Amino acid sequence: MTTPRNSGSAPENASDKPGFRTKILSTRMTPEELREVEAAAERDGKKSAEWLRDTALRSARQRPADPMEVLLGEQSAMRYMLLNLFYATAQANAEGKHLLPESVLKIRDQANARKVTDMRKLLESFAQEGGVGGQP
Repeated sequence: MTTPRNSGSAPENASDKPGFRTKILSTRMTPEELREVEAAAERDGKKSAEWLRDTALRSARQRPADPMEVLLGEQSAMRYMLLNLFYATAQANAEGKHLLPESVLKIRDQANARKVTDMRKLLESFAQEGGVGGQP
């Protein structure tokens, strides 16, 4: 005997199974849109429903960039670059040499590689110190 397809109501034992999918979301597509979805799912080695679910959840869970965090990351990178460029230039001058363009590019790349980590450290430090005016 088969049971009818669940149309949105959870079976009685669904609460016993964490993560058990009990809800259905449907949508309409043109034949061309359906072909696009099926092709994308096939490229990823997934069934269309699984690919749609994964894509929708990834988009829903994506946190939008906070403009303040972006600016703080850029400010951290700029500070890192300036301090390291001043130091490298002073060191090269002390040795009677010039700072090579490759060195400048290397410092830039290092600043870009660490800006997100440095920004997070600054934000954590700010939060631990109580924020602006000692308020979190």
